[in-house]
Amino acid sequence: MLIHTKSLVYIFKSEVEETFKRLLAHKGVIGAIIVSSDGIAVRTSMDNSTTNHYCGLIQQLVAKSRSAVRDLDPSNDLTFLRIRSTRNEIMVAPGSIFFLYN
Repeated sequence: MLIHTKSLVYIFKSEVEETFKRLLAHKGVIGAIIVSSDGIAVRTSMDNSTTNHYCGLIQQLVAKSRSAVRDLDPSNDLTFLRIRSTRNEIMVAPGSIFFLYN
């Protein structure tokens, strides 16, 4: 079976869009950002300045956290990061392609 590259990209984009909408529909979710591994926002529900602020800071935090996990056990890797404060909560699912910020 052959799938044309454009069709595959379209399917992937629609799955990402569905997941993004599902995340935003959860009670209490203020916003979400999908970020490339380079730290560039691919999809966001927030304004540009807030998006850029989160992207820069979270990318650094994920890199440090991943490094700490690997220092403890070189065969291990960071799969999820949850940051909870008195006002907000940020959930990060770092992957090889995207980080997901809620």
